[in-house]
Amino acid sequence: MIQLHNVFLSYQKDATALNNISLRIAKGEFVFLTGPSGAGKTTLLRLLYGALTPTSGQVLVDGQNVSRMTPSQIPFLRRSIGVVFQDFKLLQNRTVFENVAITLEVLGWGRADIGKKVMHILKQMGIASKVNLTPQRLSGGEQQRVALARALVNDPKILLADEPTGNLDDSNKEQILSIFKDANARGTTVVVATHDRRLIENSHKRLVSLIKGDIVEQVDPKEEDSCKSA
Repeated sequence: MIQLHNVFLSYQKDATALNNISLRIAKGEFVFLTGPSGAGKTTLLRLLYGALTPTSGQVLVDGQNVSRMTPSQIPFLRRSIGVVFQDFKLLQNRTVFENVAITLEVLGWGRADIGKKVMHILKQMGIASKVNLTPQRLSGGEQQRVALARALVNDPKILLADEPTGNLDDSNKEQILSIFKDANARGTTVVVATHDRRLIENSHKRLVSLIKGDIVEQVDPKEEDSCKSA
Protein backbone atom coordinates (compact mmCIF):
# COMPACT_ATOMS: atom_id res chain seq x y z
CA MET A 1 0.00 0.00 0.00
CA ILE A 2 2.77 2.45 1.02
CA GLN A 3 6.44 2.04 0.13
CA LEU A 4 9.41 4.36 0.52
CA HIS A 5 12.67 3.31 -1.13
CA ASN A 6 15.92 5.06 -0.12
CA VAL A 7 14.20 8.40 0.30
CA PHE A 8 16.27 11.50 0.96
CA LEU A 9 14.76 14.93 1.40
CA SER A 10 16.76 18.10 1.94
CA TYR A 11 15.26 21.55 2.36
CA GLN A 12 18.70 23.14 1.99
CA LYS A 13 22.17 21.91 1.17
CA ASP A 14 23.11 21.33 4.79
CA ALA A 15 19.66 20.47 6.18
CA THR A 16 18.54 16.87 5.66
CA ALA A 17 14.93 16.28 6.70
CA LEU A 18 14.86 12.57 5.80
CA ASN A 19 17.95 10.42 5.45
CA ASN A 20 17.78 7.28 3.29
CA ILE A 21 14.33 6.21 4.53
CA SER A 22 12.99 2.82 3.43
CA LEU A 23 9.64 1.74 4.80
CA ARG A 24 6.75 -0.55 3.87
CA ILE A 25 3.22 -0.24 5.24
CA ALA A 26 0.81 -2.98 4.22
CA LYS A 27 -2.79 -2.50 3.17
CA GLY A 28 -5.02 -2.32 6.24
CA GLU A 29 -2.13 -1.77 8.65
CA PHE A 30 -2.13 0.73 11.55
CA VAL A 31 1.24 2.39 12.11
CA PHE A 32 2.45 5.06 14.53
CA LEU A 33 5.30 7.33 13.49
CA THR A 34 6.94 8.65 16.63
CA GLY A 35 9.87 10.77 17.66
CA PRO A 36 10.65 14.23 19.04
CA SER A 37 9.74 17.47 17.30
CA GLY A 38 11.87 17.83 14.18
CA ALA A 39 12.36 14.08 13.78
CA GLY A 40 10.82 14.04 10.28
CA LYS A 41 7.34 12.70 11.05
CA THR A 42 5.40 15.52 9.38
CA THR A 43 7.79 15.57 6.44
CA LEU A 44 7.25 11.86 5.86
CA LEU A 45 3.46 12.28 5.93
CA ARG A 46 3.62 15.19 3.49
CA LEU A 47 5.54 13.00 1.05
CA LEU A 48 2.72 10.44 1.13
CA TYR A 49 0.03 12.85 -0.06
CA GLY A 50 2.21 14.68 -2.55
CA ALA A 51 2.77 17.93 -0.67
CA LEU A 52 6.54 17.37 -0.91
CA THR A 53 8.79 15.69 -3.47
CA PRO A 54 11.84 13.72 -2.32
CA THR A 55 15.30 14.91 -3.27
CA SER A 56 15.99 11.31 -4.28
CA GLY A 57 14.37 7.92 -3.86
CA GLN A 58 10.86 6.68 -4.56
CA VAL A 59 7.53 7.11 -2.78
CA LEU A 60 4.82 4.62 -3.83
CA VAL A 61 1.25 4.95 -2.58
CA ASP A 62 -1.48 2.53 -3.67
CA GLY A 63 0.67 1.41 -6.58
CA GLN A 64 1.38 4.95 -7.79
CA ASN A 65 4.78 6.59 -7.89
CA VAL A 66 4.03 9.82 -6.03
CA SER A 67 7.58 11.10 -6.47
CA ARG A 68 7.06 11.30 -10.24
CA MET A 69 3.56 12.77 -10.28
CA THR A 70 2.85 16.08 -11.97
CA PRO A 71 0.93 18.78 -10.04
CA SER A 72 -2.19 17.97 -12.08
CA GLN A 73 -2.06 14.31 -10.99
CA ILE A 74 -1.80 14.97 -7.24
CA PRO A 75 -5.51 15.81 -6.70
CA PHE A 76 -6.48 12.39 -8.09
CA LEU A 77 -4.09 10.69 -5.64
CA ARG A 78 -5.64 12.61 -2.74
CA ARG A 79 -9.13 11.33 -3.53
CA SER A 80 -8.16 8.07 -1.82
CA ILE A 81 -6.32 9.69 1.11
CA GLY A 82 -7.84 11.38 4.16
CA VAL A 83 -5.56 13.82 5.97
CA VAL A 84 -5.94 15.19 9.51
CA PHE A 85 -3.68 18.21 9.93
CA GLN A 86 -2.03 19.26 13.18
CA ASP A 87 -3.85 22.61 13.12
CA PHE A 88 -7.10 21.10 11.77
CA LYS A 89 -7.28 23.57 8.79
CA LEU A 90 -11.04 24.06 9.16
CA LEU A 91 -12.74 26.85 7.21
CA GLN A 92 -13.58 29.31 9.94
CA ASN A 93 -16.44 31.02 8.10
CA ARG A 94 -18.16 27.73 7.19
CA THR A 95 -20.40 25.53 9.32
CA VAL A 96 -19.49 22.06 10.52
CA PHE A 97 -21.70 20.62 7.77
CA GLU A 98 -20.00 22.71 5.08
CA ASN A 99 -16.50 21.84 6.31
CA VAL A 100 -17.22 18.13 5.99
CA ALA A 101 -19.31 18.34 2.83
CA ILE A 102 -16.56 20.06 0.85
CA THR A 103 -14.71 16.75 0.47
CA LEU A 104 -17.69 15.18 -1.30
CA GLU A 105 -18.45 18.30 -3.33
CA VAL A 106 -14.94 18.15 -4.80
CA LEU A 107 -15.59 14.51 -5.73
CA GLY A 108 -18.80 15.46 -7.55
CA TRP A 109 -21.38 13.92 -5.22
CA GLY A 110 -25.02 15.00 -5.54
CA ARG A 111 -26.57 17.27 -2.90
CA ALA A 112 -28.92 14.63 -1.45
CA ASP A 113 -26.18 12.02 -1.13
CA ILE A 114 -23.86 14.58 0.46
CA GLY A 115 -26.48 15.43 3.06
CA LYS A 116 -26.99 11.79 4.02
CA LYS A 117 -23.30 10.93 4.14
CA VAL A 118 -22.27 14.02 6.11
CA MET A 119 -24.98 13.54 8.74
CA HIS A 120 -24.05 9.86 9.03
CA ILE A 121 -20.38 10.61 9.74
CA LEU A 122 -21.23 13.46 12.13
CA LYS A 123 -23.44 11.08 14.12
CA GLN A 124 -20.58 8.57 14.24
CA MET A 125 -18.34 11.31 15.59
CA GLY A 126 -20.91 12.39 18.17
CA ILE A 127 -21.18 15.95 16.86
CA ALA A 128 -24.39 15.89 14.81
CA SER A 129 -25.87 18.50 17.17
CA LYS A 130 -23.10 20.93 16.13
CA VAL A 131 -23.91 20.74 12.43
CA ASN A 132 -24.82 24.42 11.99
CA LEU A 133 -22.06 25.89 14.14
CA THR A 134 -18.81 27.42 12.89
CA PRO A 135 -15.45 26.16 14.22
CA GLN A 136 -15.00 29.19 16.52
CA ARG A 137 -17.94 27.96 18.60
CA LEU A 138 -16.49 24.47 19.10
CA SER A 139 -14.08 23.10 21.69
CA GLY A 140 -10.69 21.75 20.61
CA GLY A 141 -11.95 18.18 20.83
CA GLU A 142 -15.02 19.02 18.74
CA GLN A 143 -12.90 20.73 16.09
CA GLN A 144 -10.70 17.65 15.93
CA ARG A 145 -13.78 15.49 15.35
CA VAL A 146 -14.86 17.76 12.48
CA ALA A 147 -11.39 17.40 10.96
CA LEU A 148 -11.65 13.62 11.33
CA ALA A 149 -15.12 13.57 9.81
CA ARG A 150 -13.87 15.54 6.81
CA ALA A 151 -10.97 13.10 6.37
CA LEU A 152 -13.14 9.98 6.66
CA VAL A 153 -16.39 11.03 4.98
CA ASN A 154 -15.46 9.50 1.61
CA ASP A 155 -14.18 6.23 3.13
CA PRO A 156 -10.55 6.74 2.04
CA LYS A 157 -8.17 3.86 1.51
CA ILE A 158 -5.55 5.67 3.61
CA LEU A 159 -5.84 7.95 6.65
CA LEU A 160 -2.87 10.15 7.57
CA ALA A 161 -2.94 12.10 10.85
CA ASP A 162 -0.33 14.58 12.06
CA GLU A 163 -0.19 15.04 15.87
CA PRO A 164 -3.98 14.57 16.04
CA THR A 165 -4.22 14.71 19.84
CA GLY A 166 -1.63 17.35 20.63
CA ASN A 167 -3.91 19.79 22.46
CA LEU A 168 -6.50 17.36 23.81
CA ASP A 169 -7.05 16.01 27.30
CA ASP A 170 -6.68 12.30 28.06
CA SER A 171 -10.39 11.56 27.62
CA ASN A 172 -10.52 13.14 24.17
CA LYS A 173 -7.26 11.44 23.20
CA GLU A 174 -8.76 8.04 23.91
CA GLN A 175 -11.89 8.88 21.93
CA ILE A 176 -9.87 10.02 18.92
CA LEU A 177 -7.73 6.87 19.09
CA SER A 178 -10.91 4.80 19.16
CA ILE A 179 -12.09 6.52 15.96
CA PHE A 180 -8.78 5.64 14.27
CA LYS A 181 -9.10 2.02 15.36
CA ASP A 182 -12.67 1.83 14.06
CA ALA A 183 -11.58 3.18 10.67
CA ASN A 184 -8.75 0.68 10.59
CA ALA A 185 -11.15 -2.15 11.45
CA ARG A 186 -13.17 -1.19 8.36
CA GLY A 187 -10.09 -1.67 6.19
CA THR A 188 -8.51 1.79 6.10
CA THR A 189 -4.72 1.94 6.29
CA VAL A 190 -3.92 4.32 9.16
CA VAL A 191 -0.67 6.23 9.72
CA VAL A 192 -0.51 8.49 12.78
CA ALA A 193 2.43 10.78 13.53
CA THR A 194 2.77 11.62 17.21
CA HIS A 195 5.37 12.33 19.88
CA ASP A 196 2.84 11.42 22.59
CA ARG A 197 4.14 8.13 23.95
CA ARG A 198 1.13 7.77 26.26
CA LEU A 199 -1.14 7.66 23.21
CA ILE A 200 0.54 4.58 21.80
CA GLU A 201 1.06 2.68 25.04
CA ASN A 202 -0.86 -0.61 24.98
CA SER A 203 -2.24 0.21 21.52
CA HIS A 204 -0.73 -3.01 20.12
CA LYS A 205 0.11 -1.29 16.84
CA ARG A 206 3.32 -1.12 14.83
CA LEU A 207 5.67 1.65 15.88
CA VAL A 208 8.26 3.39 13.67
CA SER A 209 10.61 5.71 15.57
CA LEU A 210 12.44 8.58 13.87
CA ILE A 211 15.22 10.86 15.12
CA LYS A 212 16.71 13.63 12.97
CA GLY A 213 15.38 12.12 9.76
CA ASP A 214 16.52 8.56 10.43
CA ILE A 215 14.43 5.50 11.28
CA VAL A 216 16.10 4.31 14.47
CA GLU A 217 13.66 1.60 15.55
CA GLN A 218 10.68 -0.40 14.33
CA VAL A 219 8.55 -2.38 16.77
CA ASP A 220 5.82 -4.74 15.59
CA PRO A 221 3.75 -6.19 18.47
CA LYS A 222 2.65 -9.11 16.30
CA GLU A 223 6.25 -10.19 15.79
CA GLU A 224 6.99 -9.74 19.49
CA ASP A 225 3.99 -11.88 20.42
CA SER A 226 5.02 -14.63 18.02
CA CYS A 227 8.53 -14.64 19.50
CA LYS A 228 7.15 -14.91 23.02
CA SER A 229 4.91 -17.83 22.07
CA ALA A 230 7.67 -19.66 20.19
